[in-house]
Amino acid sequence: MPRDTDHAYTIWLRLAAAIVKPVLFPLVSRRWRGLEHIPATGGFVTAVNHISYIDPLTYGHFQYNTGRPPRLLAKASLFTIPFVGMMLRKTGQIPVHRGTADAATALRDAVEAVNKGECVAIYPEGTVTRDPGLWPMTGKSGAARIALTTGAPVIPIAQWGAHRIAPPYASGGRGNRRLSLVPRRRVDIVAGPPVDLSRYAGKPLTQEVLREATEDIMAAITGLLAGIRGEEPPQAPHRARRSVSEQAS
Repeated sequence: MPRDTDHAYTIWLRLAAAIVKPVLFPLVSRRWRGLEHIPATGGFVTAVNHISYIDPLTYGHFQYNTGRPPRLLAKASLFTIPFVGMMLRKTGQIPVHRGTADAATALRDAVEAVNKGECVAIYPEGTVTRDPGLWPMTGKSGAARIALTTGAPVIPIAQWGAHRIAPPYASGGRGNRRLSLVPRRRVDIVAGPPVDLSRYAGKPLTQEVLREATEDIMAAITGLLAGIRGEEPPQAPHRARRSVSEQAS
């Protein structure tokens, strides 16, 4: 699939793929759908649900194979981990400094990347879902803000199955999570058509506009996940606790 830009970090993306893919192949049985919705050219945003601490790898594999590798907004603390931090920097991922004076830098960098024709990937929930049924929670406004600022499309993406390999939580506490490496687990990833945000075009980015646009994005992700699971989602999404400083992230 053609790309708009020839990134200097392409060699590092290939190296990352060479490391990650052999690890995932024996663990994951892939069921990918909706690849036709990934734009062949131009900048865009993907908004992805978060169910496991390893699902950035399963989603990243999906997105890399579309020919439009993502620049993922990730917690700044991850960039301090030896080797992991180096690979995140070399592959062009974007650190998010929550609750600091640098918090707006991630949005600025994301807008710049989209305007350059790149894919920026966001977990709108901001963390692994706390919903008891692992449904998407309420989202933060970053994806909506970037899309409405740039005019780029938002592609909703739902994934399911990575939590069976690495459960996000355990009844005995977060420290008791255990990897389940066998048998091989099926991971479904589905991309949907762009979220229709046309009714917000040209409007000032007020809190109300951003909230409603974010709700539309989260509804699209939840609908895709309901299709994967064959289940009805909760009538109202779980609301994560967050600080005032995180509201616009």
